[in-house]
Amino acid sequence: MFFITNRQIDTSKRGYDKFTKHPNEKGPNELQAVEITGVNPPQIKLLNDRLTPTEVKRFKNKFSLNIDTGDPQYASLKVACSIFERARKECKNVLLYVHGYNNDIEDVYATARELERLYGVIVVTFTWPANGGGALSGTLSYLADKRDARASQDALNRCIDLVGKYHGLLTMSARKQLEGRAHKKFPNNPTRQRSYLSELLKRDCDLSVSMLCHSMGNYVLKHAMTSELAESRKLIFDNVILAAADTNNEKHKDWVEALQVRKSVFITINENDFALSWSRRKPGEQQKARLGHYLRKLNAQNALYIDFTRERGVNNSHSYFDKKTASSNKGIQRFFLKAFAGNNVMSYLQYEAHNNTYRPK
Repeated sequence: MFFITNRQIDTSKRGYDKFTKHPNEKGPNELQAVEITGVNPPQIKLLNDRLTPTEVKRFKNKFSLNIDTGDPQYASLKVACSIFERARKECKNVLLYVHGYNNDIEDVYATARELERLYGVIVVTFTWPANGGGALSGTLSYLADKRDARASQDALNRCIDLVGKYHGLLTMSARKQLEGRAHKKFPNNPTRQRSYLSELLKRDCDLSVSMLCHSMGNYVLKHAMTSELAESRKLIFDNVILAAADTNNEKHKDWVEALQVRKSVFITINENDFALSWSRRKPGEQQKARLGHYLRKLNAQNALYIDFTRERGVNNSHSYFDKKTASSNKGIQRFFLKAFAGNNVMSYLQYEAHNNTYRPK
């Protein structure tokens, strides 16, 4: 599994401790790619930042990429090719996961693995310097994470830009190969070529990419949307899921409506969410109603608000896409299965007109 991070990596440490709680020493926008495999113990490999000429040629030839082998290429190309190859081989979709406050790497990795097992997607994690320490760590830890979240906004923008860049590059190359197959099969019949190409694209290249932002990960995204870079405003994802968002409900439409998606923006809400109830007790701005905790003023025109408050198994959960909840409520599991796969889920939702929300059915 690949992690993209702006954390400082300490190669002298072992295991998860390689990921520090501090931004990269070269600056908070500096990204590194890390591969994690196994659990006991985990194998954590920091990818070399720049690819060798031999690696570049291999990727160019294997995937028929429209790149200049004389130009510098980086670890992000290797990550993208590896994920694209796996996605096509296993017929799986890709989910970019942005975690929240109070998450150390072991927890983040466990959640990402659980998402893959439960929902049949390939997870790529963007991890930023969340301090961790548990709910009892108090206001200072929470506010420190908010500062790190704001500082990570352009790192997330860079990550999203790379997702869009390489998804476009790889799908375009795949499409050209399929066009060649269609032309070879029906060289003198353009109509049959187009029909056959559609079949091939559906079968071999029907890959969606969606994004899940959880808890304070939404705060990172919110600030990324207002950045001068704002790569997060581009049309890259099929679905965007804003789960248990630890950011203000107030004026959320201003940044949510700037999100461009091919299908849907989902905002999930649980009025009994213990973590958001706790974060709302913080001083100053944090006293305002949280987006993932409030069933009023749900007015972003491009968003579908999904109310999980009264759903079986949710209770006061902050992570109601987890195994515990999904195993006790097939409607919830089906919703996230469809949403994470980039599908349209309207036929599995029941509309509640009184507050502009939907419930899984």
